[in-house]
Amino acid sequence: MNILDDLKLQYKLGGIAMQVIYWNVACFLISLIFFYQFSTGQFVFPNWLALSSDPQVFMFKPWTFLTYAFFHFGFLHLLFNMMVLNFASNLFLTFFTQKQYLGLYILGAIFSGIVFALSFYVLGTSASIVGASAAIMAILVAATTYQPLMNVRLFLFGNVKLWHITGVILLLDLMQLRLENMGGHISHLAGAFFGFIFIKLLQNGTDLSIIVSKVLDFFANLFRKSPTTPFTKVHKNYKKPTEKSSSRIVTKDKTQQQIDEILDKISQSGYDCLTKEEKEFLFKAGK
Repeated sequence: MNILDDLKLQYKLGGIAMQVIYWNVACFLISLIFFYQFSTGQFVFPNWLALSSDPQVFMFKPWTFLTYAFFHFGFLHLLFNMMVLNFASNLFLTFFTQKQYLGLYILGAIFSGIVFALSFYVLGTSASIVGASAAIMAILVAATTYQPLMNVRLFLFGNVKLWHITGVILLLDLMQLRLENMGGHISHLAGAFFGFIFIKLLQNGTDLSIIVSKVLDFFANLFRKSPTTPFTKVHKNYKKPTEKSSSRIVTKDKTQQQIDEILDKISQSGYDCLTKEEKEFLFKAGK
């Protein structure tokens, strides 16, 4: 088995968390080919992929509220996010389903994108963001909200409560809120808030991930080919029955009636009681 086959197998068997990581890596490789400026050493994402806080941009490109969550500004940005995503995914999927995981990732990204766009619009500034951090924070905080006292073993630190890890990450975002990448930190906090709300609603019987599942099922059924039945050609005769055909049917009915009468006579009195004409008729009818 070569490396490509091994990657395909991991993608199929790794579940939704592994698939989301693959999607992020694939989008990074695509952006490296098309959007990386080697002269400046930076990525320049078009406004139909990155999420812009300018209403004149995002109102005409609403899909960017999701696409931004699959692209990254650099390799270290991608690496750190995927490490945290893998950590948070294992925790979340311990208690919840893969559909809930995907629903939370997508809805967390959309909600965080909306909060980012509205915040910058209120502040009167314009910026754009890419990155999966907000969706990842939604997953991490959701798992922490459900099991805050879970013990997690960290290298060099030993066993640590899950809420301690999440609390440190949130504190760092709050401390850097007014510094560089303010839009990113706003989206992180928004994602964390959505993850908290997602679990609280789920505990009260409302599963928001059903929204995503229904939308995905709709598009899956839309593009799925319906089973086709083999075409059967049916020939219909629209000609009115002729008098000859009607006569044949009537004759057949009379003949059958006469046969039945002769058979009844035989059952009552025997064959010898039949006349010569009846015997000849029965002989002809039996041919």
